[in-house]
Amino acid sequence: MSEHELHHDDNKLITQRREKLAVLREQGVPFPNDVVREHKAADLQTQYGEYEKPWFEENPVEVTVAGRMMLKRVMGKASFATLSDTSGRIQLYTQKNVLGDAVFEAYTHWDLGDIVWASGTLFKTQTGELSVKVKEIRLLTKSLRPL
Repeated sequence: MSEHELHHDDNKLITQRREKLAVLREQGVPFPNDVVREHKAADLQTQYGEYEKPWFEENPVEVTVAGRMMLKRVMGKASFATLSDTSGRIQLYTQKNVLGDAVFEAYTHWDLGDIVWASGTLFKTQTGELSVKVKEIRLLTKSLRPL
């Protein structure tokens, strides 16, 4: 791909993201500044990374995290996303039946690079990755430039 084609693709992505931002503004979606991040990804990994899956079932750990969405995999009524903050990364697991139709639908339209806040409980996936089972999620800032 030539440099001109790459620049054109970037401009197209930025235009699409500006259109999404305009829709959010039309819908009256505010960008909140009233949220508090209580936990950093690296601290959670250090403090809870060694525990096995059954431990989390017996000892629910409530967390709130915020950061840039780096990866997102939507699979029907569930999704995994990787959140990156100033300290490291942690995986988020969202479910439509937990978040509700409207919030999950909005979430599916968020882009990589968007800044999000999430609260939920820690758990380990089948592959042993420390993750947050999200109960609440909010878009804090819309990313206009692609990562």
